[in-house]
Amino acid sequence: MTAAIRGLALGSLAGIVGFLAFVEFTSGVLQGYYTPMLTDIARHLGIHDADVNWLEGAQLMLSALVVPAFAKLGDMVGHRRMLLIATALTAGAALVLPFTDSFLVFLVGWALMGFYVVWLPLEIALIWSRTRPRNERAIVVARAAGLLVAALEGGAIIGALAGGALVDRLPLQVVLLIPAVMIIACFFVILFGVEESPELTGGRLDVVGLSLIAIALLAFTGGLGLLRLPGGVTSWWSWAVLVLGIALIVPFVRWELRHDDPVIEVRMFRSPALRPVFVTAALFGVSMLGAQAPLATFARTDPVANGYGLGTTGFTTSVIIGIYLVGMITGALTYPVVARRLSPRVALIAACVFIGIGFLLFLPLHSAYLQVVVNMTVVGIGSGALIAALPVAAASAARSTQTGVATGLNNTSKTLGGAIASCIFGIALLNGVTVGGSGSTAGSLTGYMTVWIVCGVTALAAALVLFFVPKHTFTDPAAVREPAG
Repeated sequence: MTAAIRGLALGSLAGIVGFLAFVEFTSGVLQGYYTPMLTDIARHLGIHDADVNWLEGAQLMLSALVVPAFAKLGDMVGHRRMLLIATALTAGAALVLPFTDSFLVFLVGWALMGFYVVWLPLEIALIWSRTRPRNERAIVVARAAGLLVAALEGGAIIGALAGGALVDRLPLQVVLLIPAVMIIACFFVILFGVEESPELTGGRLDVVGLSLIAIALLAFTGGLGLLRLPGGVTSWWSWAVLVLGIALIVPFVRWELRHDDPVIEVRMFRSPALRPVFVTAALFGVSMLGAQAPLATFARTDPVANGYGLGTTGFTTSVIIGIYLVGMITGALTYPVVARRLSPRVALIAACVFIGIGFLLFLPLHSAYLQVVVNMTVVGIGSGALIAALPVAAASAARSTQTGVATGLNNTSKTLGGAIASCIFGIALLNGVTVGGSGSTAGSLTGYMTVWIVCGVTALAAALVLFFVPKHTFTDPAAVREPAG
């Protein structure tokens, strides 16, 4: 009877993972589809290549705001319910993009599409909640996460190849409409194919705490945005807003420590298991989220006019992205195997080292198409492993009633790292933009070098942080054999 119940539960879990895989496939399409056409979008909106980072930065800012709230609400009222709301909001935002050539309107729509970032944390929390009776829970969820990330990166490959091919042949407005249709389909897949989490915590949302952290994050990311304006780095006002955002964290932490059911359990940052996960996620966000646009615009830069770049078309750029994503799929599917044979901690360290080496290889090797492909493959293997591993590591180290919050904080940490990097990279790329002559819209080679150095160093720093994590962290208790007495 027990075996039959276990088999039924496993079958139900497999069905849910299958439907969620389609959601992550769509998420992958969103992440890969637009990248080859960022230069075309910049020309359509009449903006500089470096200003593309405004799109990325605005979306990251919104992501940092919504993930804590949606993660907490997922634990309270249902991960599936919040997944549906996030999908509906993403679909509405995606429908704005094809019908405007205003940079401001496009920026708002692009930012609101950032609701899709809560999909994976909510999905991992949902799967985790349905595996509570199972042995080797962390490994089971790691395998499910690996499949979801494989679906995500498969969607990103198809999205990148399709986006690069279509933007060379169809009007940009038609090309931008396709993702919106997929997101709408995603909504109905969740509605009819995914069951709600079996146990909900209930309670009331900590509105005061949510408001305090929202104001702090708005000030912090707003300060980052002001720094990227002309003269922003030398303006005291920009730095004052940035410092204000950091200072506002203090009243938020004090309020949360006194609250019985805080929106963010700040004590998690004291945990010797969770703290390095959040730090690693923030450092990983630098390369994963902050470097996407610079890598795409570097490939599209004309080497004849500017002295560097690959001069690729939309489609050939998408091929680079596709190969990079194949590396991510490989990393995501390999992670649970390495984690089981060695340990999750060793697998995480190896993933960070791969990312660091891959980006530092750009410094001497960036002038040929094949060199860039090799570098991005190495980066992709490490990135895929971390995308699959970090949410599971956060869930395994958190209390069973706070898996949504833990995975959400992991995502928020990654988002904040990406937001800071996006600001730094945007400023770096604006330095020396006249290399290609008067009126050039290309970034600077020095700026791209800065991107690669920062991404490489932060990845290696993350590996160093994980060296100080206890040996059996993120490992199922049943798999650890402690000496008796």
